[in-house]
Amino acid sequence: MRGPGPVALAAAALLLALGGCARDQRAMLPADRSAVVLYVALGDSTVEGVGATGVGATYVARLHERLRGHYPQARVVNLGAAGATSADVRAGQLERAVALRPHLVTLSVGPNDVTGGVGVGDFGQNVAAILRRLRDGAEPVVVVSLLPDLTVTPRFAGRPEAQAVGRRAAAFNDVLREQAEEHGATVVDLYGPSRDEVPRNPWLVASDGYHPSDAGYARWAELMWRGIEARLGR
Repeated sequence: MRGPGPVALAAAALLLALGGCARDQRAMLPADRSAVVLYVALGDSTVEGVGATGVGATYVARLHERLRGHYPQARVVNLGAAGATSADVRAGQLERAVALRPHLVTLSVGPNDVTGGVGVGDFGQNVAAILRRLRDGAEPVVVVSLLPDLTVTPRFAGRPEAQAVGRRAAAFNDVLREQAEEHGATVVDLYGPSRDEVPRNPWLVASDGYHPSDAGYARWAELMWRGIEARLGR
């Protein structure tokens, strides 16, 4: 049987290239600044804003404010819940997010998996399922934050369990990087800055000794905005 000729092969290659370009374009936020851009936040207590003095001080609210500077009609839906693990996001937040057809999704999850003894493999399966469903069901821009260094917070600093927590958090961050790359999500590094900045600036941590303070959330928003800014439509 005769195989495809050079013209057919060239046409197939062109179609693949165009398909890839179209997908890349869908992974950008709208170029139209009048668009009603919807931002949905998924994750745990840091998404809900535990440690902040008010809703406006959370990193989600701060990101929404920045979005409104570019898209005046931008809206936000915060689905984050204190105590949520990756399994909780997958089971309780994911389908709600997909149904909203968001333009932008941020995902911050993992510390409760670390402290709750969830296996790295199980965590990876949950993250993969979340990112795959978002990609296939809504195709938003997705920004994934790495876990901060939990061991520099007063809750863990100097305690016997800190070493094990640090190892697990590093392994979970490897999973987040790998899955984000596979599913076309942007990764924002909170680990390196927290490791460097929190010991020198203890006011970045709230009075509970674990969650970010208002200043900590402001710093998170600054770092995460860099990942979003790279996806703004031009």
